[in-house]
Amino acid sequence: MNADLNRISIPLLRWTLGLVVVLESFEFVSSTSAAHFLAKAGWPAWLQPVLGGSEIVAAVLFLMPSTAAIGGYLLLVIFGLAALLHILHGQYGVEGLLVYAVAVLVSMAHMKNRTAPDRP
Repeated sequence: MNADLNRISIPLLRWTLGLVVVLESFEFVSSTSAAHFLAKAGWPAWLQPVLGGSEIVAAVLFLMPSTAAIGGYLLLVIFGLAALLHILHGQYGVEGLLVYAVAVLVSMAHMKNRTAPDRP
């Protein structure tokens, strides 16, 4: 693979994922249909901003180099809980959440490889 492409592909994946999650989370927080879905499922109204807000915070942490690992782990927990919530309510289309989680794992593995000391 081209060295330049190899050097930028995973950081580009990380930034794309982080920005998409931030934008989708803002959309979720402001969505009346999401509020209606949560209310219909019997969840309290405060849950929508808490879920969306925590996702935004985790994604921003994921984008910052010094907190990327913490943000990555938080995103994995949030994606797992979101998938569980959807499955418990009979919505089995969680493929997007799985792709997001794998992108987080790939990004985190790349960060660990880049910070690991070179071995002789």
